[in-house]
Amino acid sequence: MILLDGSSLTLEQLIDIADRGERIGLSDAARRRVQASRDVVERRARNDEPAYGINTGFGSFADVKIAPEALETLQLNLLRSHAAGVGDPLPVRTVRAMMALRANVLAKGFSGISLPTLDALIAMLNDGVHPRVPSRGSVGASGDLAPLAHLALVLVGEGEVLDAGSEGPGLRDVGRVLSDPPRRTPIRLGPKEGLALINGTQASTAVLALALAGAEQLARAADIAAALSIDALRGSIHPFEARIHDARPFRGQRTSAANIDALMRGSGINKSHEFCGRVQDAYSMRCAAQVHGATREALRFVRDTVVVEANAATDNPMVFADSGDIVSGGNFHGAPIAIAADLLASAIVPLATISERRTDRLVDPTLSDLPAFLTREGGVNSGFMMAQVTAAAVASELKSLAHPAGVDTIPTSANKEDHVSMSMTAALKADTSVRRAREVVAIEILCACQAMDFLAPLTSSPVLEHVRALVRSRVPMLESDRPPAPDIVAITELIASNALEDAAGGLVK
Repeated sequence: MILLDGSSLTLEQLIDIADRGERIGLSDAARRRVQASRDVVERRARNDEPAYGINTGFGSFADVKIAPEALETLQLNLLRSHAAGVGDPLPVRTVRAMMALRANVLAKGFSGISLPTLDALIAMLNDGVHPRVPSRGSVGASGDLAPLAHLALVLVGEGEVLDAGSEGPGLRDVGRVLSDPPRRTPIRLGPKEGLALINGTQASTAVLALALAGAEQLARAADIAAALSIDALRGSIHPFEARIHDARPFRGQRTSAANIDALMRGSGINKSHEFCGRVQDAYSMRCAAQVHGATREALRFVRDTVVVEANAATDNPMVFADSGDIVSGGNFHGAPIAIAADLLASAIVPLATISERRTDRLVDPTLSDLPAFLTREGGVNSGFMMAQVTAAAVASELKSLAHPAGVDTIPTSANKEDHVSMSMTAALKADTSVRRAREVVAIEILCACQAMDFLAPLTSSPVLEHVRALVRSRVPMLESDRPPAPDIVAITELIASNALEDAAGGLVK
């Protein structure tokens, strides 16, 4: 069980919660902080001094005083009115990450939530109750209000719940979910609790965090793909010598160079052309470490941003238990997440475009000295002609996805929220970019393994041969034309499952 304390949640722990069903709990220190901040809210709710979201309306209604007998209705209506999302629902893994992130923020003790409500949120996650959260509807201003409202509605016995059945995610009736063992009583919201559940960036942060994990995984797979291609194209190992990269000491560049060098070390193919006289390889081969490394540098910034935001108080107003103050601010603004997500979407493009260029070299006989389109009986067979076209199409789409979402702002809430971040749009776009780039790299791996088949009886390094054997266990050599689409999907699954880098025996960092 991962104990949430509001300060130490890691990306790796979030992945365990999202993908591996890891259970969460609340640390004792967090419980004390939560109770202390709740005490402040309850004291303020009993007096007449205006406090935003406790005894006033929301947004442009901030100056409207709410009668004491209407405070519970105020919070419930907040969830109902703000559940205005549209579009496809977020995947279960994303919803799980959202729930964990929101619970972690509440654990910091700046929200004024009650312990029973926080415990109910944690129990909902641990019991596998996953609210249906539409993916569109947030501008990342007062946080991700619409997505979080859809999530929070299930706690009060409303909304919709995803059902991951054998036919794919469907919907379950909330009433039945709450009545099934373990039985759950819908919570009743006290002052500020509705606001505490929805004011923050946890939807866009969850989407970005999972996209980041996929991008980091893809960066490692891209080094494997590059090593396979460079060896199959009979390129040189020397551009990956450490002394070159130590002279330009970007951490990401040095890591990629070390990966490619280690993967190619001991290759019989490489040794066979040691004295061929070629002076320099093309940039898509020789500069692989520099390009891949630049992507890694950007991902490091994104990781730093995600980890800070995952353990940050993003509420408004914030409750300070030590002084008893309740102070309005703007920590809900998603600008840091928007900028990081836009950077990820841009940084992933060079990883894909240089991969597509290596794929093009592999299928072009004038550049590879291999059979045209990596097929026997060219003409009768077209081989991987269209696989390269697909890589080009997806690489082009990635360039469009790289257009930043965070440069836009459309004022909302009668101009009270006059500058918004579009962090959710940026995060969703980044997630799409990672999934599309994975397909481009998978096509390169498909072609590189086919190219190596044509170089027999020469063999690559023991590590790359192990990787190739894994690919061949799912995708046989192309002897005559067949649809490449299932083969591309199979290799994307090898990347996404970590099987590809596992086959590299821990050499790739």
